Amino acid sequence: MKGIFDTKRDSGYDDEIAFRYHFPKQYRQIAEVLVGERIIYREPKRNRGRQAYVATAKVVRVHDDASRPGYAYAVMAEYREFDEPVPFVRDGRYWETALLSVQDPIRVGAFLQGKSIRVIPESDFATIVRAGLSQTLMPDNAIRLELDPKHVDDPTQELLDLPVQEQERRIEQILFNRKIREASFRRKVCDAYDSRCAITGLRIVNGGGKSEAQAAHIWSVAEGGPDVVQNGIALSATVHWLFDRHLISLTDDYRILVSHNKVPAELRTLFEKQMDRIHLPGDTRLWPHPAYVARHREKFSGIV
Repeated sequence: MKGIFDTKRDSGYDDEIAFRYHFPKQYRQIAEVLVGERIIYREPKRNRGRQAYVATAKVVRVHDDASRPGYAYAVMAEYREFDEPVPFVRDGRYWETALLSVQDPIRVGAFLQGKSIRVIPESDFATIVRAGLSQTLMPDNAIRLELDPKHVDDPTQELLDLPVQEQERRIEQILFNRKIREASFRRKVCDAYDSRCAITGLRIVNGGGKSEAQAAHIWSVAEGGPDVVQNGIALSATVHWLFDRHLISLTDDYRILVSHNKVPAELRTLFEKQMDRIHLPGDTRLWPHPAYVARHREKFSGIV
């Protein structure tokens, strides 16, 4: 059994969906059933939503909201954004089996009233998630995302070589596969930054569309950071090495901080424009999240 959690932008709920989902207690019983299971986040059309399935995550536990009676939290983990939003309707048909029984499409909205948290069959979950990861799993993107035979192990290659229907049957393995997860993150971050190093401004794209820029996590996954674009930054290999070791960091207004006494002299030319704002995505919603930048800067401050 899997589930759907509807999530609305500017909803008024205390959500940070990579970590917690806030909901009225009327849904508590259904949420409890889904503890230990994965769910799909869907944005309805209202509140400027994309009317699409946008991510998946795992429900770890559910607890009361101590500060707001009548509400509860679902603690979430293993959050994974889809490559692209999966439209609510595909070729005139709904992905969710339960919606196929609604004869009049105009009545679907009414049918979903009071069902912001709902269960779905494993097969629906697998089909939607596979569609959400379609860009990462596309053979044409293998070289670009380092999912070609040169970079992956045999079990990963086996998953990549499966036909779509078989991938759906093994969707849990695909979600847990580290190389595929990293490839999905790399694609989203490099696309957001136009394959350009945010600090040097250098843009090199090799054969197969592979960018020389790498996707660096700001708040590391090992320490709980999510695989979202706002927790990523495109960096060339050398700059990535320095960033991961907190020898460089960012200010709140996205300027560069350098530990000059730790960074080798021959690399300091990389930061000649230190006082300039770094190269950022055109879409401001994809800029590094201030909280993640602050976490990184704390460790930088401990090194300086």
